[in-house]
Amino acid sequence: MIKKKHGNVFGGMLLLAGSCIGAGMLGLPIMTGLSGFYPSLIAFFCIWAFMTLTGLLLVEVNGCYSKRVNFITMVGRTLGKKGKFFCWILYLFLFYSLLLAYIAGIGSLVAKISGEYFGLGIPEWGGSLFFVILFGWIIYFGTRPVDLWNRVLMAGKITVFLALVFFGVRHVQSNLLERSAPEYALYALPILVISFGFHNMIPSLTDYLQNDLKRVRRSIIFGGLFALVIYLIWQIIVLGIVPMGGESGIIASYKAGGEATQALVGFLGTSWISYFATFLAFFAILTSFLAQALSLSHFLADGLKVNWKRHEEAWLVVLTLLPPLFLAILYPNIFLHALNFAGGICAVVLFGIMPVLMVWKGRYKREMETSYRVFGGKALLVTLFLIALFVMFFQLSDMFNAPYIPKI
Repeated sequence: MIKKKHGNVFGGMLLLAGSCIGAGMLGLPIMTGLSGFYPSLIAFFCIWAFMTLTGLLLVEVNGCYSKRVNFITMVGRTLGKKGKFFCWILYLFLFYSLLLAYIAGIGSLVAKISGEYFGLGIPEWGGSLFFVILFGWIIYFGTRPVDLWNRVLMAGKITVFLALVFFGVRHVQSNLLERSAPEYALYALPILVISFGFHNMIPSLTDYLQNDLKRVRRSIIFGGLFALVIYLIWQIIVLGIVPMGGESGIIASYKAGGEATQALVGFLGTSWISYFATFLAFFAILTSFLAQALSLSHFLADGLKVNWKRHEEAWLVVLTLLPPLFLAILYPNIFLHALNFAGGICAVVLFGIMPVLMVWKGRYKREMETSYRVFGGKALLVTLFLIALFVMFFQLSDMFNAPYIPKI
């Protein structure tokens, strides 16, 4: 009798795509729109390829272990105590910041939806608290329930997205897509890294697919491609509707820290667009929250040496969700601010530089045995390392207002 394999590529693909297509999607058209549609295409394909390859490097490292491990263990065994220390700091800073953004964002959306559509006066902190309690239970029961809920939420997100495309495509003006200012394309690189940042899901996905690295690689490739297609369609809709200038234009939204759905509603003022844009933001944040919260709980379990059970440890789920919930209640308007520095610096180091260093050390220093090896040898590793350094250098330069950075 053939034993049925646990998990499947389709579920893994949606978990990774759900992790990608989250809050970053809402800010992408604003950041990439500064350079125009066609220059942004080059940035999209470059970062998608970069993040896919660094993700596959993590699969190579993960293949060195026969039992369930997480990011912190892989870093510790390949890069030593110093690497492990920096991994702890960067990982916690990044994902607590992301969860803070999601919880604050969902609290604001719950308050808006309940007030405008159902006549209920739920405060933002109440929406955040209800959201964390409800979906904290799903995370407590482990990867399988998160996978099933993620499929339902992804179906809702895709349905709302298609409806938004259907109602929005008639408003697209092709001349708006022809604008080109490639000197501003670099501004999109940090948020693109966040938007394709599924790497923290790889250890959990590898365990879910029972260390079948062939299925893990398929999930990564198809999940990334699926996210890329959704992003490009979203680009056409937003950049084809929202102009550069004006009160709700790309430049005004960028300076105000606004996101794409707000720009669409502000420019069109159409009720159907407003409904679908609001619910797209809701589903986008929620699917990303589930994936990132599950991944962070697994990271904490691995780093704190907690034995795996059929469900997650309740105290680990509390440790995952309580700090960002507390901060979201104190600072309910922190959504976009929490996505800024954490992603631009930490994500590049964790998901760009560290996978390269781990593979280099594992291959050429310790000669670790793995069932999978990424093509390209040392040349590919050096190229990926330099790309990661370039993105981080630009982000730091922008933060400190370097004179050689083009100003908007």
